[in-house]
Amino acid sequence: MRRSTAARLVTIPAVTLAVLAAGGAAAPPAAPPSASKGPLPVKEPVAVGYGGAVASVDADASAAGIEVLRGGGNAVDAAVATAAALGVTEPYSAGIGGGGFFVYYDAKSRKVHTIDGRETAPGSADASLFLEYGKPIPFEEGMTSGLGVGTPGTPATWDAALDAWGSRPLRQLLKLAERLAKDGFTVDATFRSQTQANEARFRDFPATAELFLPGGQLPVVGSVFKNPELARTYDEIGRKGTGTLYQGAIARDIVNTVRKPVVREGATRVVRPGDLTLRDLAAYGTEQRRPTKVSYRGLDVYGMGPASSGGTSVGEALNILERTDLSGLSQAKYLHRFVEASRIAFADRGRWVGDPAFEDVPVRELLSQRFADSRECLIRDDGVLTSPLAPGDPWNPAACASGGTAAPTTYEGENTTHLTASDKWGNVVAYTLTIESTGGSGITVPGRGFLLNNELTDFSFAPANPAVHDPNLPGPGKRPRSSISPTIVLDDRDLPVLALGSPGGATIITTVLQTLTGVVDRGLPLVDAIAAPRASQRNQPTTELEPALWNSPLRAELEALGHAFRQNPEIGAATGIQRLPDGRWLAAAEKVRRGGGSAMVVRPAA
Repeated sequence: MRRSTAARLVTIPAVTLAVLAAGGAAAPPAAPPSASKGPLPVKEPVAVGYGGAVASVDADASAAGIEVLRGGGNAVDAAVATAAALGVTEPYSAGIGGGGFFVYYDAKSRKVHTIDGRETAPGSADASLFLEYGKPIPFEEGMTSGLGVGTPGTPATWDAALDAWGSRPLRQLLKLAERLAKDGFTVDATFRSQTQANEARFRDFPATAELFLPGGQLPVVGSVFKNPELARTYDEIGRKGTGTLYQGAIARDIVNTVRKPVVREGATRVVRPGDLTLRDLAAYGTEQRRPTKVSYRGLDVYGMGPASSGGTSVGEALNILERTDLSGLSQAKYLHRFVEASRIAFADRGRWVGDPAFEDVPVRELLSQRFADSRECLIRDDGVLTSPLAPGDPWNPAACASGGTAAPTTYEGENTTHLTASDKWGNVVAYTLTIESTGGSGITVPGRGFLLNNELTDFSFAPANPAVHDPNLPGPGKRPRSSISPTIVLDDRDLPVLALGSPGGATIITTVLQTLTGVVDRGLPLVDAIAAPRASQRNQPTTELEPALWNSPLRAELEALGHAFRQNPEIGAATGIQRLPDGRWLAAAEKVRRGGGSAMVVRPAA
């Protein structure tokens, strides 16, 4: 969610440190955060120091993670606390009604692990989920409906991560976010503007309108926004465990809401019910998957495997770029290579990547240097590839050949959030979580304080190209393809060098790729690589450019080669963490995008 440049007028109460230490409730602070007269958390895009670090889009959320680290928690504990706080302050981007992908580096074993917490389709779903009379329903009717809601994976992800690698119980970690929801945070211009953008559909759902349009009005900038229902929901999950969301009272509320969405009297919107059942929720489980891995410039780059296409697409593009010395190129030639490698990677992901429980995804072949070389030779220095580009055959790579018919890139919602965390022991987390569109489905679970996702709209409503098998059609219990790309980079000693990720739908892949090459190849400081103006090519006729590139002479240079562009006011909102040679951590976030991000460390140092 985009945030204003002004610092949010709220602090995490100091008493929360005592809560963490005691593992239970503590007396409320003398005054709510909004009335605090003390120093306020300021959004800083970069921080350097010791003891661990957290970077997110939000100062309150980053502060929650830092409190956990100061209380002796590890990076996994901090990531869960930060994510729970983002569910309060970034409710249109993330929350317990959604899902995500969690990548973890374990300092003791020097291994990278991943958790797939992607939402799943109901057991009744099939390839006709979004079809009516054989034709796709309007996208809006899938987006704002029970039909687009998948079984949430975020609470199960927290459980899985804490069970495997955490050191604090979930109940303890939820206390910070619970207090933030109860006491409130200060509304900024972006929270108001994104509420306004959703106002029409929010008004059609009484529970959503009551929560996000208090008194029937848009929230006022500078006012304190409270969510006592979410505070009570966090408390219930803390006391009873996440089982209450998958098999208990919250599960029943979710299913009732999806199957019979409550719409205001007189609304003209077509709101389709979904077919999610208690059995679907009870059957949900996360998956610990093998991370993707490629070697690039002597570094090992680990990412998220299918059903995310992030790891395979970023990895394939890096392999394509491996043969070119990007550090010695002009900015225009560098961008040309970056754009063309992205185009090729998206052509291949559209044909080959889906949920591995349903599709034979050639992960190893897609990430082979042999396949990358067969695709890299398509790139010309004096011309541009035509999109949609046909995919290659990773099982039988042929130099400069494309096989089959092109499949256009389908739409993915762009409002997601990413956090990155590290601790004093050297553990690192890159975690991207989402409810899909800005505001998800628009449907709030009555009395529970959170929006439901519309992640199933990431499926292809119909085959992207009827002549080609589409690996991303709906199926029973199937996970829709994602572009989420949490990434961790290790050196030749298997020590962490860099971790990063971004929101942005399908632009996540290009944002992570551009940031990585900005640091590794172009020599940019991490915070500057994150801030650099972005381009995004996703096997489409035109490449998206942010205004700084759109208005730059570079655009004319690239157009002279044959590139075509359209403008996108903002692409992604990355965060990252870097381990410096002297043992310090550097946390970095956006300088401007989404109102700027918040980078914090436990003990700041110059």
